[in-house]
Amino acid sequence: MSPPDPITAAESPQALSALNRWLGRLSAQERVAWAFDSLAGPHALSTSFGVQSAVSLHLLTQAKPDLPVILVDTGYLFPETYRYADELTQRFGLNLAVYRPQIGVAWMEARFGKLWENGSDGLQRYNQLRKVEPMQRALKELGVRSWFAGLRRSQSPSRANIDFLELRDGRWKLHPIADWDDLDIASYALQHDLPEHPLSRQGYVSVGDVHTTAPLLDGDVGKTRFFGLTRECGLHFDLPDSVAA
Repeated sequence: MSPPDPITAAESPQALSALNRWLGRLSAQERVAWAFDSLAGPHALSTSFGVQSAVSLHLLTQAKPDLPVILVDTGYLFPETYRYADELTQRFGLNLAVYRPQIGVAWMEARFGKLWENGSDGLQRYNQLRKVEPMQRALKELGVRSWFAGLRRSQSPSRANIDFLELRDGRWKLHPIADWDDLDIASYALQHDLPEHPLSRQGYVSVGDVHTTAPLLDGDVGKTRFFGLTRECGLHFDLPDSVAA
């Protein structure tokens, strides 16, 4: 059975649902191959160079080595993350596009203080300035029409119902490993001998900025990011407890 046409899926929620059901019967590699053949370009992959980022980077660049890879550098990433980014960029030959906020770290703190210390409202302002704005600028400047991301349903309740394919802000967004669990991730990394993020050995299960990331201490994954106030920063979701893109 052939999949519904993406043009039809863009115009019909029913066709998009049917296309997602069809994608659910494919492997992640088959989803990626279909997307490059069927979805409008230019294509790009976003990455945080977090704990599990090597899997998506390897999976996508094996299919398209020159794929633009977008990193939003907030200026507050861990030193280990910057070194990990260097390692993976060299190993995979990544076509890395680094985007940074329009306001520098020192100037932002001089103007607004340490926004991440001001509760949910401060986090929203911080994420808008340092994450959402640079990502939106990257997608626009690179002319991205199909955006790949490594989101998975098992990562958090806010991601439990994500589709493989969605239409967001007029562009396609594909989550080729949406149905993978941690065992799938570990198996793929072992099979392809992928280097792990250095902080994973120190109890970090998710890695973002230095001041809003904590290791897993009591089994509550929700407390490892943003002080437990939210799991999303607004890059992928417009949620009540996250900044709007």
